[in-house]
Amino acid sequence: MSQSLLEQLRKMTVVVADTGDIQAIETFKPQDATTNPSLITAAAQIERYQDIVDDTLKWAREQVGDGVDTKEVLAKAIDQLSVAFGLRILNIIPGRVSTEVDARLSYDTEATIEKARYLISKYKEAGVDSSRVLIKIPSTWEGIQAAEVLEKEGIHCNLTLLFGIHQAIACADAGVTLISPFVGRILDWYKKSTGKESYPAPEDPGVMSVTSIYNYFRKFGYKTEVMGASFRNLGEICELAGCDLLTISPSLLKQLDETHEDLPRKLDPAKADDMDIEKLTIDKAKFDEMHAADRMASEKLEEGINGFSKAIANLETLLEARLARIEGADTLSHAAHDVFLVYDLDGDGFITREEWMGTDAVFDALDSDKDGKISPEEMAAGLGAAVQMS
Repeated sequence: MSQSLLEQLRKMTVVVADTGDIQAIETFKPQDATTNPSLITAAAQIERYQDIVDDTLKWAREQVGDGVDTKEVLAKAIDQLSVAFGLRILNIIPGRVSTEVDARLSYDTEATIEKARYLISKYKEAGVDSSRVLIKIPSTWEGIQAAEVLEKEGIHCNLTLLFGIHQAIACADAGVTLISPFVGRILDWYKKSTGKESYPAPEDPGVMSVTSIYNYFRKFGYKTEVMGASFRNLGEICELAGCDLLTISPSLLKQLDETHEDLPRKLDPAKADDMDIEKLTIDKAKFDEMHAADRMASEKLEEGINGFSKAIANLETLLEARLARIEGADTLSHAAHDVFLVYDLDGDGFITREEWMGTDAVFDALDSDKDGKISPEEMAAGLGAAVQMS
């Protein structure tokens, strides 16, 4: 039998698992892995991870002490939980794990730096070298400036929510280790903006964006790695074969593993050398000018930050309910209901992928009947909440 698409892809691209589910990572054996609050929220519903969550909450309470605002306990718990899942993942994979800074700090350079240093310190306490951790930061101008400081300190960064070439070049100029351009979310925007239902894979706007970034970096000798993210279909992945890294959800990894056909290399640094590409200088004024002119990038960055921030708020709601049960207080019976209302923007009783704005892998996990929307019952089941949604 011929090799699977996944086997062929691994020969030219580093495959990263876009999941916090340790079992999925064990199954597909990626080089690297990434996690964030929404992925942790999904993983935390799985029975085999309950001990991690409960132990972390107990630890955070002990650290903060009784009589202290629960929010302080939750903040400490989320940082510790991010590291705890990261440590488990690092026991499985040979490469690096990406750990996300609170997206609510996206426009605060100093707070981002402080949070990144704290997360790295927790990994170091556990005996993990900083070379195995990437701190994930949204690609705002402020986030990029934070990453430049951190990289000089030996703290490597993964700049996420990247949609425009101006963001990519600013990251490369700042010496960022890795960027994560969001292929599928770019496609989503163009489909909504143009009314076009589909694009051939080579003409997919997300694919074209990542291709142009990759060629720019290779043309001008930047060391920053390009990791395509947020995929909607196999065609997008196959068109980016040869990219430095691709982070892929378990469902698409499974499809790649089960599909046997030829996979030609599409991105090649040797080809970029001969391309006629203009070199740009990106300072803050130029960044702001290009960002304002790129409606897709500006809208998707802001939407993404809002979605990531909501994911943290949802994780806080979940952990608050768990903490209440651990400490013998009344169960927060409306936790799932509250989370549902955050995302059901039009109040029609369902959450669409567009309304979700969080991580695609989590949406897919919650959408148990695969009808493209999350019902109140699916949200309740996903949060492990025995509540009546009304």
